[in-house]
Amino acid sequence: MAKLAFIGLGVMGYPMAGHLVKSGHEVSVYNRTESKAQDWVAEFGGKCHLTPKLAAQGQDMVFICVGNDDDLRQVTLGDDGVLAGMNSGTILVDHTTASADIAREIGAIAAEAGIGFLDAPVSGGQAGAENGVLTVMVGGDETVFDQAVSVINAYSRCVERLGEVGAGQLTKMVNQICIAGVVQGLAEGLHFARSAGLDGEKVIEVISKGAAQSWQMENRYQTMWHGEYNLGFAVDWMRKDLNIALNEARKNGSHLPLTALVDQFYSEVQAIGGNRWDTSSLLAKLERNRK
Repeated sequence: MAKLAFIGLGVMGYPMAGHLVKSGHEVSVYNRTESKAQDWVAEFGGKCHLTPKLAAQGQDMVFICVGNDDDLRQVTLGDDGVLAGMNSGTILVDHTTASADIAREIGAIAAEAGIGFLDAPVSGGQAGAENGVLTVMVGGDETVFDQAVSVINAYSRCVERLGEVGAGQLTKMVNQICIAGVVQGLAEGLHFARSAGLDGEKVIEVISKGAAQSWQMENRYQTMWHGEYNLGFAVDWMRKDLNIALNEARKNGSHLPLTALVDQFYSEVQAIGGNRWDTSSLLAKLERNRK
């Protein structure tokens, strides 16, 4: 059993921290909205704390899952950040989807204090977190990774080290780039099927047995067809992720025309009130235009 802290109890962090308890670990938590931390303790046990620093004190490993670069700096650095409470020889694992720059920045500060750091963004959405089957993309020292992986396995089905600090975030960018194109293609296919007077569900049942098959098709086509967009990862968060990827592309010289286009399509979804709709809502924009 390890002594752990988990910082950030949103739709992902809340169940992830719960899986750590179910795996036999002692877990302390911090959440910006304290009532959420109290709810978590009522459900899983453990302790909640008033600052990230207090939650991190005396722990073997600290996990973070917050919203963006600014949130990550807030809970990591400064007098009340986790690094102020952690001891040399401990490990910090960040599951936030953030920039590679912030990962390298925090990794360097942690290294000066003798603290191991892994940038470890996840894929699999709210359902993956709740079911403990996330995919975890990790950047960091191999020795640190080897020490942490058995704990991360509590809520994952695949944990892979991709390179040094920053490599996890870069890999998550690849993940989001690929998803954006797939969702847009599925949205256009369903839009075409409806315009042609086809039974969309029957069409997908057939083509999903061939080369067009994808996770998005298997898991989202029915809800998309019926205009249901309340299934997790929000458009606001996808735009945040795509902008991270587009900014990185400007630095490394890669060309992402489709990603930039889909990002603009998501801005149109936001304009019609779909900020909190899930990412499959690209179809809603097309259907609105059809009318």
